[in-house]
Amino acid sequence: MSTILYRNGSIYSQADPFATAMVVDGATIAWLGSEEAADAQAERVSEVIDLAGALITPAFVDAHTHLAGLGRQLEGGSLESVRSAEELLQRVAELAAGATGPVMAHGWDDTQWSVDGLPTPAQLSVAAAGRGCYLLRRDVHSALVDADLLEQLGLDDVSPGLVQGAAHDRVRAAVLAAHPVADSAAHTALKHYAAKGYAAVVEMAAPHIEGAEQLKQLLRDTDPQLPAVYAYWGQAVSSAAEAQSVLAQFDSPRVLGLGGDLRVDGSLGSRTAYLRADYADAAGQRGELMLTSARIADHVVACAEAGIRTGFHVIGDSAMDELLEGFELAAQRVGLGRVQAGRHVVEHAEMLDAAQRQRMLALGLTVSAQPLFDAYWGQPEGMYATRLGDRAESMNNLAALLSDGIPLVIGSDAPVCEVDGWKNVRAAMQLNNAAGRISARAAFIAQTRSAYRALGEMNPMAGQLLIGAPATFAIWAASELAVQTPDTRISSWSTDARAGTPMLPVLDEEIPQCLRTVREGVTLYDQLPAATKPIV
Repeated sequence: MSTILYRNGSIYSQADPFATAMVVDGATIAWLGSEEAADAQAERVSEVIDLAGALITPAFVDAHTHLAGLGRQLEGGSLESVRSAEELLQRVAELAAGATGPVMAHGWDDTQWSVDGLPTPAQLSVAAAGRGCYLLRRDVHSALVDADLLEQLGLDDVSPGLVQGAAHDRVRAAVLAAHPVADSAAHTALKHYAAKGYAAVVEMAAPHIEGAEQLKQLLRDTDPQLPAVYAYWGQAVSSAAEAQSVLAQFDSPRVLGLGGDLRVDGSLGSRTAYLRADYADAAGQRGELMLTSARIADHVVACAEAGIRTGFHVIGDSAMDELLEGFELAAQRVGLGRVQAGRHVVEHAEMLDAAQRQRMLALGLTVSAQPLFDAYWGQPEGMYATRLGDRAESMNNLAALLSDGIPLVIGSDAPVCEVDGWKNVRAAMQLNNAAGRISARAAFIAQTRSAYRALGEMNPMAGQLLIGAPATFAIWAASELAVQTPDTRISSWSTDARAGTPMLPVLDEEIPQCLRTVREGVTLYDQLPAATKPIV
């Protein structure tokens, strides 16, 4: 590894908010400073790179992703653009023409269609030319399947059409067993992450998603020129011995614990999120509870006794009630301190009220949120309002989480949402629940420094640009920088240099483009001009 001076740019560093230059020596940041001081550094390095005004920040960490699903979508199986049943059928026919097996695709969302109504199983069969089709809804909690696919899988007792809940789990497991995701899919996804300025991701694996073998392969395929992969395995256990046995099968310190997409309920889009009151657009329906408080307590106790972290997928308010009761029951059995020490994570947590937040704080829980959910579905006439009515107005209150002292990290849940850390920042600043908005800095930290803390990273400098910190960063083309708050009554510019607050890109009209991503000194992605030799 060479010694590189980056200069004539902006460096996002709390240690030196006015730095314009940075020296990287191998895998470590060796120096930060001003443009004037950079002249002396240029004589001692092997490469000098003129940033031409570009911004260097810590690289992003995605706290919640599904690499195989994202890779498959990037390789051509996306249904996000369809806006009607007719368009969906046309897309299926296009995919069938080039397929050698069933048509498998992801991303349709009927709440954004211009014409209501799903295609019939017979129409799906015709469009897929008899190949069979498995079409995941965008939230991945339900799917459209035809009779041809079910016959191929030997699932004659499942009705074709929209499948969800336990029926969907059976279909998905059978599809993945018969048609495993190609190893190339995760590699494709990781290259995409590198091009978006990410140096690490957290894979949410589970028996009902891609299975244990896919995770084992993912952990074996380590590549220093790709983002680092950490993972959770979402399998419930009943004893410490079982927890240790399940975790041991992966034989990797990068498997952080038994949780993540361990589901307490489903999703709002599929009406399987577990609610206290009926869905506004489906009288009598309150979703599906997948884990009871007693089962949650058994799992938390087992993990606490084994010294293993856990986490749960929770969307609905009633599901959150069940989760918190389960954690409290566990605390009664093993002691509150042992539960708090686990630093367990709650994924999504979109419908928290004030009392639930206080219970979470007492239990030492961390929230992993996806602000792009709100950007996609939180508008006044969006899917959340359709499903929940007035209850949608108080969702995704990130500001309340932080003000109550609950740690926050942010992920994409890709392929449900696109991979873009800056769009996450913008969505967190522009939440439809105005009271829940947070600053650009808070949303950025939730994808950098806080994310590493949630991973259990022991280096306190991880996710920051400091002398002696790992050289893990991204370089961005960003035309305008500012200190930004979510309150439009407050100026977005810090006019007093003594404030010493480093600035981030203004995201109103422009999303920064990644020019280079570096992890511990190794370049993962590069669109920078060639380096220039130092002038001696």
